[in-house]
Amino acid sequence: MSASANDSPQPQSDVGLIGLGRMGSAMAANLTAAGHHVIAYVRRPDQADRLSRLGVDATTDISDLYGCGIAVTMLPDDDAVRDVALGRGDLGGGLARGLKPGAIHLCMSTISTAMASRLAAEHRRLGQGYVSAPVFGNPEAAKERQLYIIAAGDASDLARCQPLFDSLGQKTFVGGGEPWHANLVKLLGNMMSATALEMISEAVALFLKRGLDPKTFLDIMTGTMFGGRTHKIYGDKILRQSYAPGFVLPLVLKDVRLALAEGEAAGAPMPSVDAVRDRLITGIARGYDGLDWTALGLIAAEEAGISLVRPLTVGATPAG
Repeated sequence: MSASANDSPQPQSDVGLIGLGRMGSAMAANLTAAGHHVIAYVRRPDQADRLSRLGVDATTDISDLYGCGIAVTMLPDDDAVRDVALGRGDLGGGLARGLKPGAIHLCMSTISTAMASRLAAEHRRLGQGYVSAPVFGNPEAAKERQLYIIAAGDASDLARCQPLFDSLGQKTFVGGGEPWHANLVKLLGNMMSATALEMISEAVALFLKRGLDPKTFLDIMTGTMFGGRTHKIYGDKILRQSYAPGFVLPLVLKDVRLALAEGEAAGAPMPSVDAVRDRLITGIARGYDGLDWTALGLIAAEEAGISLVRPLTVGATPAG
């Protein structure tokens, strides 16, 4: 099922936001521009000035978000979401203990299905809603409201979150009635994309090794059998040796490992994904941890004994 974006979403109660990396900052700006009052939790006071220029109210006290009708988390992994939702040290009891009954935790992070189920159960126990809504798209897509949102949860909770989805993305897909359904879709979607990038990279490396221009090959493939966005957009970036993040390798590796864990738990082997995991580990070991997943093209070329121009800057800290 899918819902079309509404160009004029109606403002609602305060929206909390935790996770102000490149994705989260773009989302905060779009929510504010659409008329939502956004209260963002930040760890460092110096981040407040940057957010205030976007029209976002920033706070270093997470309890300032407890009165929000919807609290959005856009964090990098299971541990970060667990700490914010269930509490830890300076975060106190977390969102689950702090939000009022009837409030919704809208988790837009890419996390495991097990963590999503755990969070959903705890929020349900405390009379709150929980919606999983991971996204397909990079920070540039987030800025332009071009994200694809995969949402799952109780139908009434999804309806309450829809104005936010309309402010953030170009289309919302309903992935199921249980929140973890959306997380499985996102993990396997990222897995398929990573595997596609690896196959493109291997083919490009072979053409280069034979002394041929791989652009002709990719033009034929993307004009015939492989005309999707992944092959066209990332194939072009691999050809151009464009490795600027993006989706940095450590975060890709995290998602690939989560997908493999889902396969193991279900008894569904995914040997092609094992190969992608190993390539990502190789890239990170070579110092490419600050590069986009298009750096799979660089790794494949190096493994084939081809010398490409190495990126000038590597090892940047991934956005959270």
